[in-house]
Amino acid sequence: MTNVEAVGKEIERFTPTELAEFRRWYANFDADAWDEQIEADAVSGKLDALAEEALAEYEAGKAREI
Repeated sequence: MTNVEAVGKEIERFTPTELAEFRRWYANFDADAWDEQIEADAVSGKLDALAEEALAEYEAGKAREI
C-alpha cells in the first residue's frame, strides 16, 4: 500500500467534523504550495515569456476590462 492509499484510508474514517477540518487544512496547504511554486517560477524567469506576451497584447490594444 502506498502512502497515498494509507492516507486515503485514514481520511475515509474521518467524522464529518474532522473531514471539514481536513478540507480547510488542505486548502490552505495547497494554496501555500501553489504560491511557493509561482514565486519560484517568477524568480527563475519561467514566467517572463508569458508576461512579455501579455504586455505586448495590452500595448497593442488587444486587452479589455473584465
